[in-house]
Amino acid sequence: MNEWSRYLACVFLAISPGYATTFCLTVAGLGGEPDYEQRFTAQALEMEKILKAAGPDVQVQTLSGAGATKTAMRSALESISHQAKAQDAVLVTLIGHGTFDGTDYKFNLPGPDISATELATLLDRIPATRQLVVNGTSASGASVHALQKPTRTVITATKSGTEKNATAFPRYWIEALRDPAADTDKNEVISALEAFNFAQARTKQFYDANKRLATEHPTLDAGEPQGPVNAGRFAVLRIGSVQIASKDPAKRALLDKREQLEVDIDQLKLQKAAMPTEVYKQQLQKLLLELARTQAELDQ
Repeated sequence: MNEWSRYLACVFLAISPGYATTFCLTVAGLGGEPDYEQRFTAQALEMEKILKAAGPDVQVQTLSGAGATKTAMRSALESISHQAKAQDAVLVTLIGHGTFDGTDYKFNLPGPDISATELATLLDRIPATRQLVVNGTSASGASVHALQKPTRTVITATKSGTEKNATAFPRYWIEALRDPAADTDKNEVISALEAFNFAQARTKQFYDANKRLATEHPTLDAGEPQGPVNAGRFAVLRIGSVQIASKDPAKRALLDKREQLEVDIDQLKLQKAAMPTEVYKQQLQKLLLELARTQAELDQ
């Protein structure tokens, strides 16, 4: 099996209907001073509140304050590795300060820090083929190289390890999960790509409105060969009627089917240039009709 075939196999497992769980770990790191400590903890708890309301298929764990240690992070991720299956998803959110010495990125924690390489090793042991890391710390751009993987989306608050100031991005990432405006395609699912675009725009607006030179430039690395599909298909949060429907087993099966059809459509569009026009149109029409039928069943 070649690399492309292995990738497609992973995608099929990741979007197969039924029994998929999203494991969420949010970590508020070392603040260094009371104001930062309170801000990081408050943001982590807000994330926890939003994610816990998402539905029964989301498992949420939060580490903050003195409990947010390297040992606790390792234990939490090892626990997920024992529970998660290939069709599941993992969301890891880091809030706090990060450092970069020119070689290694580290997330600042009480006691020993954890490096991006160590975090990547722990994530690699988790069989879930959909993984999203949201690193909202200073210097977080330096973590991308170690964390990047074909089936893992990595979002960072900064574009490099040299952007070392405290970041505003986590505030707007959380705002993206609270604001229905982030759902730009209006399918009542906020994807990683939609949340990133919303938070990136709001971060820029923050610096522009305050007439300050931007000290952070958020980035998204969604892997290859189909990065936009990876980020677009990772459902960070279901909202509205879709969130309600996800609690009904029958509706949940239809939601999974709809999400798979949307992924199939995105993949087909990426292949358009290499296909005969008529074949592309026929396949697209077939998928769109099936998507419409599925949506009609959901709307009943």
